[in-house]
Amino acid sequence: MSSLILFILALLGTPLFIVISALALISFQSVDIDISVVIIEMTRLAETPMLVALPLFIFAGILLSESKAPSRILDVSNLLLGWMPGGLAVIALVVCAVFTAFTGASGVTIFALGGLLLPALLKDNYPERFSLGLLTSSGSLGLLFPPSLPLILYGVVAETRIDHLFLAGIVPGFLILFLLAGYGITTGLHRAPRKRLRQKSAGRVIKEAAWEIPLPLIIIIGIYGGYLVPGEAAAVIALYVLIVEVFIHRDIALSALPALMARSMMLFGGILIILAASMASTNYLIDQDIPTRLFEFIKTYIDNKFTFLLVLNVFLLVVGAMLDMFSALVLVVPLILPIAAGYEINPIHLGIIFLTNLQIGYCTPPVGLNLFLASYRFKKPIITLYRATLPFLGLLLAALLVITYIPWLSLFMVELFG
Repeated sequence: MSSLILFILALLGTPLFIVISALALISFQSVDIDISVVIIEMTRLAETPMLVALPLFIFAGILLSESKAPSRILDVSNLLLGWMPGGLAVIALVVCAVFTAFTGASGVTIFALGGLLLPALLKDNYPERFSLGLLTSSGSLGLLFPPSLPLILYGVVAETRIDHLFLAGIVPGFLILFLLAGYGITTGLHRAPRKRLRQKSAGRVIKEAAWEIPLPLIIIIGIYGGYLVPGEAAAVIALYVLIVEVFIHRDIALSALPALMARSMMLFGGILIILAASMASTNYLIDQDIPTRLFEFIKTYIDNKFTFLLVLNVFLLVVGAMLDMFSALVLVVPLILPIAAGYEINPIHLGIIFLTNLQIGYCTPPVGLNLFLASYRFKKPIITLYRATLPFLGLLLAALLVITYIPWLSLFMVELFG
């Protein structure tokens, strides 16, 4: 009866953390375990060393999104790639990937860059349907690249090394990027190549973006050079972005900082509460041996690892289309992790499969979040966005199959540098 009440509350829009917390309390109470164990589990989460990276990267991402950094990154990409046929399409993909990697939110990317990129693509005679599909699909393109917030959150939930996850996402991320870039170049082949910027303009572009260009290098050299752990790298990035956007470029006024800090901490607070409540529920499931029993049940019908991966992909695509990424991570990962371990699937490889699915789910009809965000941002009917994203969706699904069935793509960098 209580489970039915919670289900109805969830349908009525009750905050997710209340539903999950209530479920955990009721579950422990039903087996005569003191409910104070829920609070203990929540307290234990606060002591997780990796968790400190999350609010700092969120703050850095919000600062970047509120500054003129997207415009400067776009100019640099135009300088490097604008001369080639299909160059603007490739530029759009690269800029969206970089921006999403730092902000961790596809909605921010679509709203921050959509207004710049859509008119530019149409001006270069790209078909409107292609342009809309490109920008809608690119909104969550950078989620496999460091310092992606979902990668960090997966590491916390799955208790997997975040630096290894950063490495694991690089090759699959570039595979997706190259597939979509190839389609963009093919579409742009019959258009005249765009002109290179003059030397004076090129110098100005590099000078203006000189402070943003080192951002990925700070993470890569800092973490994999052995100088910084992810939490320290997040602190360095947050401080660096703060100094650059507030004191050097002066895109953000000092008076606006308290509101931006509050916004970023509210976002982190929401994630933290859901994560804490979810971990308490997860420990109940583990105590009751539910993942093992679920694995035994699945094993009676699916005894093949590759079939399981196929079923898992279908399930995760549905989850990605129905839930926001952070909720999906904290609710589903603890459940599927022990089952995947039973099929001898590496947790790092599983993380990349998981995030690739969620990335695709965001632009999967009929309820993918990016479709609604793009419809609102570009003032186009949702049906138009459905049709526009289909070719890109096909390429993303092809990439997903390759990533799923060739674990080496995810584990190669980890084995080499990890």
